[in-house]
Amino acid sequence: MNFSQIPGQKETIDRLIRSVKEQRVSHAQLLSGPEGCGSLALALAYARYVSCENRSETDSCGICKSCVKYEKMIHPDLHFVFPVIKNKKETEPVSDSYIEEWREFVKRSPYFTLNSWLDSIEVGNAQGLIFASEAGEIIKKLNLKSFESDFKIMIIWLPEKMHLSTANKLLKLIEEPPEKTLFLLVSEEPDKVIPTIISRCQLIKIPGFSIRDIRDYLIRKYNCSDEKAQEIARVANGSIIRAAELFENEDSSLQNLEKFKKLMRFAWKRDIISVISWSEEIAGTGREAQKNFISYTLRILRENLMLSLGQLKNDLVFLAGEEAAFSKNFHPFINQENIYQLADEFNIAYSHVEANGNAKIIFLDLALKVTKLIR
Repeated sequence: MNFSQIPGQKETIDRLIRSVKEQRVSHAQLLSGPEGCGSLALALAYARYVSCENRSETDSCGICKSCVKYEKMIHPDLHFVFPVIKNKKETEPVSDSYIEEWREFVKRSPYFTLNSWLDSIEVGNAQGLIFASEAGEIIKKLNLKSFESDFKIMIIWLPEKMHLSTANKLLKLIEEPPEKTLFLLVSEEPDKVIPTIISRCQLIKIPGFSIRDIRDYLIRKYNCSDEKAQEIARVANGSIIRAAELFENEDSSLQNLEKFKKLMRFAWKRDIISVISWSEEIAGTGREAQKNFISYTLRILRENLMLSLGQLKNDLVFLAGEEAAFSKNFHPFINQENIYQLADEFNIAYSHVEANGNAKIIFLDLALKVTKLIR
């Protein structure tokens, strides 16, 4: 991944390049931005630029030995940490257990969600975490001398998924790392990263992509019309992942929409038998899929509230396709009288799922409360 392959984020890229030119590369940096802002792509391009043997003023060369190995993600001084799952063979797995799958997945596209990554390794009902055993691996790797580059680089994707004991074990290393060591933490929810980690990192805030950048990306990638790309880019609201989902009509979004429609239909009818069946159905999916559904629902509720408040004319509604068609008739049921309570209930359910609560109880309780609030 080169900087030139990232569609936009010029200010952030200029800042990263300038830090290398001025030899002011901070040993620990937290790249923080919303899902779909390209933060992982930026971390990959930055790591490659730092290690490039013949970098230019604006990008890595792409042809030196270092760049060739970075392209394949096999450089011996580049290390990755990312959420993984427990399996029958390993009760305390580490990222290296899934490194081949990770390389292949990231090489296909650096723009993806946690849910899509975990789906690719078939998580089932498990949650993706960075387990305590990872800390020992990180310490061992970074205490070795670098093999080929000046810097040893550790990219930690989603440090908010780090087990508390892992984070605590890394505090000393992040504060005083071995010479020529670079931590790049890539976070979508920095408020969930423990404060002692954040205080030891240089924070780089990454905004969402501009409408123009997403439009140009869609035209290049999918060879679509300017009009269609413009509409999708507006609805994507800065997320290149959301834009790709809208264009490709990704199954997971349609499935979440169908689950949402069923819940609201049963809740409005006060069809308790169907509500119970719905809660059992969603309880049978994996925990990551459950959290993904709740996050999706919170977004749909927000968009429908904006419709109820008449914000469509102000371009503050980000819906398209089947979501827009459904919300055209549904939005009057979401208003200032119930939105706060609805949002609270879904957020509470999310935290309970994350805490490994009983999914059947969580979603039945949620559905019954929605039944009360939707009227």
